[in-house]
Amino acid sequence: MTCFDRSDLGLLLLRLGTGGVLAAHGTQKLFGWFGGGGLEGTGTAMEAMGYTPGKASAVAAGLAEAGGGTLLALGLATPAAGAAAAGAMVGAAAVHLPNGFFAMNGGYEHAASLALTAAGLAVAGPGRLSLDHALGHTVNRRWMVPVALGVTAAATLAVVGARNKRVREAAEGKQEALFEEFEEFEE
Repeated sequence: MTCFDRSDLGLLLLRLGTGGVLAAHGTQKLFGWFGGGGLEGTGTAMEAMGYTPGKASAVAAGLAEAGGGTLLALGLATPAAGAAAAGAMVGAAAVHLPNGFFAMNGGYEHAASLALTAAGLAVAGPGRLSLDHALGHTVNRRWMVPVALGVTAAATLAVVGARNKRVREAAEGKQEALFEEFEEFEE
């Protein structure tokens, strides 16, 4: 079949929208575009959020978002692009998790939505209105989907787990200090 159907158009719209948002978000981190902090500002923020080293974390997140988003929009290397973007957004969702679900309260709603859409595109594929299709799916093979998602899931779990441990230890350290001060006050 050579004509495009509505699923091809739907996948194109999802790819362009999600990929565009992710690419813009990543360029804020990498280059300071669109009011972003660039590598220095984002690196400092990443350190404060528990992602260390901050600058390396900013580069990794920025590349996953900007690169993954651009590739998703183009429909190129869709399994890897979607997995990378999804992993970056799971990392962002971890930061917002304590604020609950809704974005209006600083929650993880937006990050989770982008992560699920990127992962869904990795699984569904780019459709026929894509560079993957035009290039004969050389970087969009069936086996690449579980590999890309599996490797990204493992890396994301390790990074987010280490971040959560650092945040928890820092919070425990602050809590202990409060108790020590309180005990000294009572004596």
